[in-house]
Amino acid sequence: MPVKLVQSTPSAYRYPLLIKQLLLTPLAIAPAQEITYQGKLRYTYRTLNERIGRLANVLTGLGVESGQTVAMMDWDSHRYLECFFAVPMMGAILQTVNVRLSPEQILYTLNHARADVLLVNSEFFPILQQIAGELETVKTFVLISDEAEMPAAPVAMAGEYEALLDAAAHEFDFPDFDENAQATTFYTTGTTGNPKGVYPKNLSYPTRFA
Repeated sequence: MPVKLVQSTPSAYRYPLLIKQLLLTPLAIAPAQEITYQGKLRYTYRTLNERIGRLANVLTGLGVESGQTVAMMDWDSHRYLECFFAVPMMGAILQTVNVRLSPEQILYTLNHARADVLLVNSEFFPILQQIAGELETVKTFVLISDEAEMPAAPVAMAGEYEALLDAAAHEFDFPDFDENAQATTFYTTGTTGNPKGVYPKNLSYPTRFA
C-alpha cells in the first residue's frame, strides 16, 4: 500500500532546502560568534557571510555561471569553508581536489569534472606545473597563498584570492533553485583504477558515482 501524502494548501509557500539556509540561524542568533582557523585567523559569522558574498561576486566576475564547476586545490582552510557556501549557493558546483592523489590522478579528476575555474594554493604549484598543459577545460586560475611574498606562478593568474575579495562587493543575491541541483564533486582515492566521482545534491547526500 503506498504512503499517504498530506496535500499542501495552494497558498503554502514552498522553498527549496538549500545550503544557504544553513546561514540563517547563526546570523540571526549569534552573528558575533567567532570562527577560528588553526588559531591564526578569527572572524565572526557576520564576516563569514560577507566573505561568501564577496567570493560569489569575484567568481561571477570571472564568468562563473550556474552549472559550471569551480575546483578548489587548497588545504582544509577558512577558504574551503567560504567556497563550500559561495559556490553551491550560486548554483555552481564545487570540486574539492584531493591533493593526496598523484599528479596524474589530479589531472584526471579536473578533466573528468570539467572544471572551469581552479583556485590553487601556491604550495601545489609544482603539481600545477606538471599538469597545466593537459588541462582540458580550466580557463581561469586564482592564486591562493599564505606566504608574505607572492611566489611565481606556472600559469597566468586572474588574481590573488584575498586581493580579489577585498575589491569585491559583499552583497550578493543568491537565487533559489531546485534543492536536487548538484552542489559538489569529490573523488575516491583511485585504488582500483581511476578515481570515482561522487556528486552530492544541495544540502543532501551523495547520490551517484561516475
